[in-house]
Amino acid sequence: MKNSDKTNVMRVLDGKKIPYVSHVYAPDPALSGQEIAALLGEEACRVFKTLVTQGKSGQHYVFVVPVEEELDLKKAAVAAGEKAVSMIKQKELLPLTGYVHGGCSPIGMKKQFPTFIHETAGEYGEIFVSAGKVGYQVELSPKDLAETAGCRFADIV
Repeated sequence: MKNSDKTNVMRVLDGKKIPYVSHVYAPDPALSGQEIAALLGEEACRVFKTLVTQGKSGQHYVFVVPVEEELDLKKAAVAAGEKAVSMIKQKELLPLTGYVHGGCSPIGMKKQFPTFIHETAGEYGEIFVSAGKVGYQVELSPKDLAETAGCRFADIV
């Protein structure tokens, strides 16, 4: 991949010398996470989506969960030490994170928020997350993702 084709996520990973494999598919924001997993020829349990929430305190949190699962807001609140968390509105995503819906990644956000990844990620040698642009994914080890994005593993689905 040419350097000009790399996303900010890829540049962050390159800068930290984190090994990854990039995957590109025809960008379609209407695709579900499970459809993206099928396009990649991967099991949906290894492809993760990035969700941004706001706690009762006003603090924002990022949760990374398998595309086949739903974030359990009660478990998410417990993991974050909040009374409650709720999903942010889609229109708030770009100004807050620098990413659009369908291209949100836990790596390289405008600001680093407390980030949690579902504990099942640790069962795999590599997982997939958005590379920060619709149609781009990166495959990397969960350990490297946790170190790069400051993720903590938790039961959040």
